[in-house]
Amino acid sequence: MVHRTIDDPGIAPGAQVHSDADYDAWVARIIQSHPAPATPTRLFAFGSLIWKPEIDYVGEEEGVAPGWHRSFCLQMRRFRGTPEQPGLMMALDRGGQCRGILYTLATNNLEHQFGKLFRREFSYKPINNVPRWIVVKTASGPTAALAFVMNRASPVYTGRLPLQEVADILATACGHWGSGAEYLLNTVTHLEDKGIHDRNLWQLQRLVAKSIERDVAKASV
Repeated sequence: MVHRTIDDPGIAPGAQVHSDADYDAWVARIIQSHPAPATPTRLFAFGSLIWKPEIDYVGEEEGVAPGWHRSFCLQMRRFRGTPEQPGLMMALDRGGQCRGILYTLATNNLEHQFGKLFRREFSYKPINNVPRWIVVKTASGPTAALAFVMNRASPVYTGRLPLQEVADILATACGHWGSGAEYLLNTVTHLEDKGIHDRNLWQLQRLVAKSIERDVAKASV
């Protein structure tokens, strides 16, 4: 009901994007700051990385990231939104805690994997999803993991929006990658498949469904 075929508007005039040299610098910085380089590298996934990891991993387990939570606080004027009708995507923002999946990355060619991962997670300057090492609690104890966290100084950071406002945006926004409603549905269902029930996301899912039904009913009058 929400999906529309939309052409990619491309990079907005005046926008700055990361170059290959920028990505290489980020990769070097994160590898050099690895808190436990002699141990397998872990990646904390909380959203689309769960259902579309696009990396080589050799194991996975559930983990909890204290001090961080899922939040639809990243405004999208491309990908799942347009300049005329911006969308929202999830980011890992400060506060609370977040249950997610810890991927154990393959040990070979870590630089290549990070380069691919970083190009997926951030494009524009200033950076929105910042790669950093965080502590994640697991059944076997705490471990260091790479995560992408929200840069609150980014111009696309919305802060905490009212839940109904988030639902209305997700129920209408769409870009060339698809709709916000599809993104949310993929997230909650794949989290559920992993045994993670996020009550807040399911509440948002219900509100989005109601908003879509309301808009469809208005359009049919």
